[in-house]
Amino acid sequence: MLDINKIRADFPILKREVNGRPLIYFDNAATSQKPIQVIEKIVEYYTHYNANIHRGVHSLSQEATDHFEGAREKVRAFFNIPQCKQVIFTSGNTHSINAVASGAHVFVNKGDEVIVSAVEHHSNIVPWQMLCERVGATLKVIPVLDNGTLDMDSYHQLLNPKTAFVVVNHISNALGVTNPIKEIIAAAHRHGAMTLIDGAQSCAHMKVDVQAIDADFYTISGHKMCGPTGIGVLYGKEEALNSLPPYQGGGEMIDQVSFEKTTYAGLPHKFEAGTPNIAGGIALGAAVDYLNEIGMENIAAYENELLIYATEQIKTIPGAKIYGDVTDKAAVISFNVASLHPYDIGTIIDKLGVAVRTGHHCAQPVMDRFEIPGTVRASFAFYNTKEEIDVMVQALQRAVNMLS
Repeated sequence: MLDINKIRADFPILKREVNGRPLIYFDNAATSQKPIQVIEKIVEYYTHYNANIHRGVHSLSQEATDHFEGAREKVRAFFNIPQCKQVIFTSGNTHSINAVASGAHVFVNKGDEVIVSAVEHHSNIVPWQMLCERVGATLKVIPVLDNGTLDMDSYHQLLNPKTAFVVVNHISNALGVTNPIKEIIAAAHRHGAMTLIDGAQSCAHMKVDVQAIDADFYTISGHKMCGPTGIGVLYGKEEALNSLPPYQGGGEMIDQVSFEKTTYAGLPHKFEAGTPNIAGGIALGAAVDYLNEIGMENIAAYENELLIYATEQIKTIPGAKIYGDVTDKAAVISFNVASLHPYDIGTIIDKLGVAVRTGHHCAQPVMDRFEIPGTVRASFAFYNTKEEIDVMVQALQRAVNMLS
């Protein structure tokens, strides 16, 4: 059992009002709120040991380096990553995907095929389209079924000797559906293909063990797991990271530089050119500490309670249709009400203090598949409550009455 009142007290923003009403924040799939423990860690860095890392012999630099590398170890343990050098700090999930896709020509040749799913975020579609255009490969798409799950029969039929890379999200940001990534990865490996799993939506809501799922690459978004914006993580198997060329050139990522030849540093520094988001990395470590204290199993169980309750309540609204209404999913509900435009619904309930996301959620192909302009998306976190869901449903009913 979680002490929800104690947890909510850790999040200063939950005390504010919006349009004269208590804030109800149901846009966690876009970004999570931050506990005071994370906020204070950012302030602590800039107040007490602000310095550049890895390069200085003075005390502040060494202290900052210790905190930054300590955060790397926390991330390593949290995701069961074998070694710290396989934890690459990036600016976010999109950066992590692009870092792999930009150098994936070492894995993908002309005439090869890259498989993505029909439920991907744009950040896990566009970089692979760019790769295919550069090398002359073909992009193949796993279809999505009417219930929002992937057509796994079609996936297995798509796999063939030309398949070089398979990229799929762990959890759909648009629908909340959890994809069978162990099956996807194992099948890809049987065909000799590399794999990348987009973990932006999974990292904060379930226990992720990168070794157990056996992904070649796994990407992580810090700001969706109670960390600050501007920080993310790329995990890769050591051999895969060593084979991948660096995404950027500059300071820190080099071994030796001359005008004739440059050699690169070892992992992880090979992929961390320039001054990183030091405060963000340290604060991400604090976010990991916070999630560990609550317990990922506890978080997953409580959020599933919220999901079940909210699903039942939304279905009481006449004309409501939920997309991705399956049991194996995260605490995300993507829905429409009759022919009402999702933007209109979202605008009205915001006036009542309820924050949800509307639109195509940077997953336009998903909306095209269901022939809709977008959805209303309510996404929950462990600091939300059933009472807040009740207020949302009342606000939705009021919006429906106003728009009908």
